[in-house]
Amino acid sequence: MHISIIAIGRMQRGPEYELVHQYLNRLPWKYDVVEIELKKQAAQAKERKLREAERLSAAIPNGAAVIVLDENGRALKSRELAGKIDNWQSIGISNLAFIIGGADGLDKDFIAKADLKLAFGSLTWPHMMVRAMIAEQIYRVWSINAGHPYHRD
Repeated sequence: MHISIIAIGRMQRGPEYELVHQYLNRLPWKYDVVEIELKKQAAQAKERKLREAERLSAAIPNGAAVIVLDENGRALKSRELAGKIDNWQSIGISNLAFIIGGADGLDKDFIAKADLKLAFGSLTWPHMMVRAMIAEQIYRVWSINAGHPYHRD
């Protein structure tokens, strides 16, 4: 399995950065973190989201299952997410792309094309915290599917 976390904005070194890499480095899976910065920002949120969607789409590996993090997505339990990823693996999907949009969220057409729309509850989270949270959940998914004792019900 190859994991891509594709996000708008650049993460600075600090506690969130350390957490992201602490969890990802535990994985036996390959991973990469792709950070997309748009130097010239559009004045309107709709235009910004369209530009971000183009760049995000270009960064998604061919054949990857696309999981967008969106406040209107499904709030899955960790075991449910693990089951979904296990199912994808069983049908031959070997790349997962987790997408984190910019401050204005993601373009609605981009979201519509995703294989899974995932929410971390109804609260709004800082983008850098979301990166750490998804990295932890990816590690938790691996531990559940591998029978590792990290996850407890």
